[in-house]
Amino acid sequence: MAQRGVKEKKDLNGIANLVKQYLKQENRHGITLLLNEIQAADLAEVLAELKPEERVRVFAALDNEKAAAVLKELDPCLVFPLLQTIGAERAADIFEEMSSDDAADLLGELTETEKKRFLTMMEVEDAADVEELLVYPEDTAGGIMTTEYVAIRQDITVGRAIEVLRETAPDAETIYYVYVINERGQLVGVISLRELIVANPETLIEQIMHRKVISVSVLADQEEVARVISKYDFLAIPVVDLDQVLVGIVTVDDVIDVLEEEATEDIYKLASSGEPEDLEMAAPFWRRAKLRLPWLLVLLFGQLLASRVIDHFTHLLRVATVLAVFITVMAGQAGNAATQSLAIVVRGLATGNVDKKKIFFVVLREAKVGIAVGVICGVVLAAVSYLWVNNAALAITLGSALSINIFVGVILGTFVPLVIDRIGLDPALASGPFITTLTDIVSMAVYFSLAVYIFGLLAP
Repeated sequence: MAQRGVKEKKDLNGIANLVKQYLKQENRHGITLLLNEIQAADLAEVLAELKPEERVRVFAALDNEKAAAVLKELDPCLVFPLLQTIGAERAADIFEEMSSDDAADLLGELTETEKKRFLTMMEVEDAADVEELLVYPEDTAGGIMTTEYVAIRQDITVGRAIEVLRETAPDAETIYYVYVINERGQLVGVISLRELIVANPETLIEQIMHRKVISVSVLADQEEVARVISKYDFLAIPVVDLDQVLVGIVTVDDVIDVLEEEATEDIYKLASSGEPEDLEMAAPFWRRAKLRLPWLLVLLFGQLLASRVIDHFTHLLRVATVLAVFITVMAGQAGNAATQSLAIVVRGLATGNVDKKKIFFVVLREAKVGIAVGVICGVVLAAVSYLWVNNAALAITLGSALSINIFVGVILGTFVPLVIDRIGLDPALASGPFITTLTDIVSMAVYFSLAVYIFGLLAP
């Protein structure tokens, strides 16, 4: 798989070099032939490798349909400079070739003035479809749905339905599912294309349709939409408003984009590093530094608090200096255990495998794991340290402290994201650095407190 990826990369680099050569030779015919043979996704990667002026010349050589497909795949930071160079009229023509949801995604990034400028140059029907989608928040079902779908009335015959399908299918994004509505436009059923084709032409649609239709609300979060499509292996899912009126569909390709976007956002949040669009390598260094600095300063003071705990027990370190050797082991293992639980819980919340309403049972289940791994790791550390230093008090201290710290780390890694999710925030905010800093403070307090007790010393 890795070798295949390298080969594809080399092929695209070769194409990019060939494009540059054609541009230098003013070979428009060669460029046109080459571009027609390249898939839109690959062409987007090639364009990204070109200089801005080269990119504009190549994009101008594309027909509207191919240009629309490329814009969908192109990095947003490269899209809008292209739109500005080709002119509003050509841009509007390209938007008309896009599905309504893709056009809405691109226009949604523009200023209100630019948005209106492009919409007024589009055909009225296409502009109306895009404007309808722009009303909804971008992270909802309404924000990612398309209005290009096939719907038929329940009171018509199969023969008439096939005629409707021939008329509307060319503009639909998918026709694998045919949705059935009543006279008020409400979703009442669904029928597959196969079932429609093999049915008797005189049969009424309401007699053969499936009445139990799984749908999502137009304001449902895009992650919830992705979970439903993934759970039932749908190619598309209908979107309805509060009155159960069918307003659009979300297709599986949109869900793949959502999953990639959400996964990227969660990774950045787990690193406490801000929003993805501001942290790409192409973003200015000062913007990336500005976003990381506040979190690092907060975590710095957290680490200082952990250091203050250690400082409180410096008298103990003077007496038993060997305790200092195991500080990193104690803090590191607690942080590792917390991060493991954190990753499992955050992932479970995202996929729906963790029941948000049963916090106690989730914590209890992880607590059992924490006790088991804590005891085992504690016994191993106690045995190793005794063989190493031949000090029973130290071995008991290390074994007991590590067992407790791993247990506490697991509890924190489980409980914190559940609480954050319960109050309505993204559980990914319970990030690795935050949890690690918290476990550092707790682990040092537990470690040295036990040492004071076991070594028979009292803190001043």
